[in-house]
Amino acid sequence: MHIVLLLAMLASGDTLTGRVTDQSGQPVALATVEIAELGTRVTTTADGAFQFSIPSGTYTLTVTHAGFAPASRAIVVHGTTTLDVRLAVSPFALEPVTITATRQPIALDLSPLPVASLSGPGLHREQGVSLAHVLEALPGLRTLSTGAQIGKPVIRGLAGSRVVVMENGSRLEDYSWSDEDGPSIETGFVRRVEVIRGPASVLYGTDAVGGVVNVISEPLPFASDRTSSFMRTGFTLSGASNNLELGGAARAEGARGSFGWRVAATGRYGSNLHTPAGELDNTGFGALNGEGSAGWRGEKGSLAVRVVHYGGEFKLLEANAAPGEAGGPARKLGDDRLVLNADRPVGSWRLEAKGQFQRHRLIEISDSATTESEAFNLLLQTASLDLLAHHTRGDALRGTIGLSGLLQANNASGRIPLVPDANLATGGAFAFEQLTTGKWSLLAGARVDARRLHADRDSTLSVSDQTRRYNTWSADAGIVIHPVEPVALHVNVGRAWRAPTLFELFAHGPHIGEARYEQGDSTLRAETSRSLDVGLRVAGSRVRAEISGYHNRLPGYIYITPTAQVIDSLPVYRYAQADAELIGAELSFDVELYRSLVGRMNFDVVRGTNLTAHEPLPLVPPRRGGIGIEWRDRIGIDVEGYARQNRPNPLDTQTAGYTLVHVTGGSEVRLLGRVMRLDIALRNALNTRYRSFLSRYKAFALDPGRNLIVRLSTGDVD
Repeated sequence: MHIVLLLAMLASGDTLTGRVTDQSGQPVALATVEIAELGTRVTTTADGAFQFSIPSGTYTLTVTHAGFAPASRAIVVHGTTTLDVRLAVSPFALEPVTITATRQPIALDLSPLPVASLSGPGLHREQGVSLAHVLEALPGLRTLSTGAQIGKPVIRGLAGSRVVVMENGSRLEDYSWSDEDGPSIETGFVRRVEVIRGPASVLYGTDAVGGVVNVISEPLPFASDRTSSFMRTGFTLSGASNNLELGGAARAEGARGSFGWRVAATGRYGSNLHTPAGELDNTGFGALNGEGSAGWRGEKGSLAVRVVHYGGEFKLLEANAAPGEAGGPARKLGDDRLVLNADRPVGSWRLEAKGQFQRHRLIEISDSATTESEAFNLLLQTASLDLLAHHTRGDALRGTIGLSGLLQANNASGRIPLVPDANLATGGAFAFEQLTTGKWSLLAGARVDARRLHADRDSTLSVSDQTRRYNTWSADAGIVIHPVEPVALHVNVGRAWRAPTLFELFAHGPHIGEARYEQGDSTLRAETSRSLDVGLRVAGSRVRAEISGYHNRLPGYIYITPTAQVIDSLPVYRYAQADAELIGAELSFDVELYRSLVGRMNFDVVRGTNLTAHEPLPLVPPRRGGIGIEWRDRIGIDVEGYARQNRPNPLDTQTAGYTLVHVTGGSEVRLLGRVMRLDIALRNALNTRYRSFLSRYKAFALDPGRNLIVRLSTGDVD
């Protein structure tokens, strides 16, 4: 990558113009040029030219095009700025910047935290109803699954309330302690997913002891000048053979000058899953999701509003149900969000505000062929606000100072009490700075948080009216060294934390799915994390590789343990705390074998130990390795191997090792003036009989068998 920056103070307006060429100087048409901080992008013309009209300031500009290595550069725009970009040929379509690692865009090779991302054709082919299943292809990530429709991301052996899930930098609140409540994300609306593997409480507060998943949506469209306007539409049709799943999505968007808008809707329906041994009753689902957004962008900043609905009904497989029996339990989910985002440049600073109101409802239905009853009805209402001040000083110094606040109300009803009604208030403040000079990049940050939880009296759960407070701090420090291009070494140390969940504090009742009676402990203290992460990255035009090793010590780790008591014929399990640790490593390696023919290899392993009880931690994923080959994002074959977990927790159900084969393909053609994309994926191509160690159905059902997924889309915004 070679970028030549020429500044010309020739006009009174703030305009960025430039030209994208290859290494020989030939223009590159249809390249995507984006200003990461603004979410604004344009496509180069036939002669490689592009132009932006933006406020003065310091920005991160990225240029991407299929068949070339992406380019990124910090630029200063003032008056008329000219930027010429040269792209190098490469078969790898990596995201050149990350937003999640520092809360503002930086080049990926400057991040001391291990960051993975999924976008482009890889994301298109993997889109499904469950976000967690989409992310499984990334190093260090697995899925804690309840069938193929409900899943929780597992990062380095930690899941649920130990992983923060965000959308566009705003955290999503749900019942993370519930096995059947996954992230409320419609993957069809996603442009890119970024994942921090490892603790990140300095930036995101409580719960980020395992990692962070940030789902990034398409930016709003804006016209190239104040007088022009446009509108465009797109659609997606999809189907899957295993459960006869059908899906459709439609989108319309447009702009008039500085005003942009978008509306989109998607629907999915699937019947029962099939394994190599036959059909699994009561495993279908239906979902209907939508969003609408509008925004304005001008010289003084931007303002945008977004409304999101995510909802559906997901059937749950029963362990002891008779084959073919009608009816069965189900989860009904409804999640509605109102999001407001604003930013304003002020000299070398960029001020940003993110506000969100979220209404999350989870209902469990117990039904038979003729009747339906409500087992529980949970409503979680959350209002959150983040105020961020980003600053830059050339290419050398950048950082963020932030304040965050959250108010939450939990209301529970139904015949099976799970948690008491409760109110939560959380506030935090942090500072995060990064200095880059020559081959070195240094990073440091600190944060303080205060959390107040008030639980209402609930005689059924034996909970008295009470208040719990958690005040703590987080810190992070890291270094990135570039001894020689394109190699980067990174080391990071940090402290993170997690507050106990309502369920861990106040549970007092039967958990039928686990055949046990569970009791919380209202005296639980905050769980902390002390982590060390080291790694090496290579990002060449023909080879890319990353190897990471980590140690995560967790004083006050919260877990459930059996007691000698029995209530209502069920053994009693109680939440407790202990010291724990997780040690692991991840490896990924991609190489161009011959003219856009890419070979790849990956491996990850994690070992979790309860240091107090001297036993393995529960539900720690076994070793995984894979190899694959792909040609130009058009056809690929992958083989994944999963080992037997040779260190199961006493509460774990053991599973055997297995190997899966997947085949993928995709192509784009221009038809009737539109770019049409066809994506095909054949999952578990050999119809292998297996049980995932992280499946909640593993004790009584196989995982799904062969599944052919076909997706046709057009009108995508590239």
